[in-house]
Amino acid sequence: MHKLDYRHFIIGTILSLAIAVVLLGFSFGLGKNEFFLWLNTDLGKAADYFFAAWTYTGDGLIWIAVLAVLVWLKRTDALPLTIASFTWSTLFTQVCKYIIVPDEPRPIKAIADTSQIHTVPGVELHLISSFPSGHTTTAFTLYLLFCLVLPARWWLGAGLLYALLVGYSRVYLAQHFPLDVAAGMITAVVSVALSVPVQNWWAKRAQKTTHSAQQAG
Repeated sequence: MHKLDYRHFIIGTILSLAIAVVLLGFSFGLGKNEFFLWLNTDLGKAADYFFAAWTYTGDGLIWIAVLAVLVWLKRTDALPLTIASFTWSTLFTQVCKYIIVPDEPRPIKAIADTSQIHTVPGVELHLISSFPSGHTTTAFTLYLLFCLVLPARWWLGAGLLYALLVGYSRVYLAQHFPLDVAAGMITAVVSVALSVPVQNWWAKRAQKTTHSAQQAG
């Protein structure tokens, strides 16, 4: 049974929350719409293509790839942590989007002068259910999950870059406000933090079962 890397998880959590606080600060300080427009600037065709593709790495289907990676790494012992993280993050996101703040307008609906908004051709713009960003929640949940599972220092930076690019893609593609992205980061932190006790409970249960089987044998 592998141990979880709490040190990397704590560092990843601090980094995620620090960035979320900065985004919240600018969102309230500059104004939700104004901060969005500042980050939503046109960076050219290459950026359009990149972010239109990269945003899918925060899609819910990425969890299938995560399961494949865990099998490849021989870390199926972390399945309880993974399943709990997926469950909590999905539950929190959907409840917030459709019950707590239903019909929250997205940038294309909230900003009167849509000519100020940079959009990418071929990307379907959604109008409501803006808060929080589900793609950002997924990306940061995966980041923190693998901070716990991977015994590698490089993931702290590389994984954070991956998650940040997913979060920024949601603003660049005019799908979310930076405020939504910040909320997604916080949702991810809470989701993985709540999943750690589930993993520990499962590990203890498995150890007791193995010990009992050895004694019986």
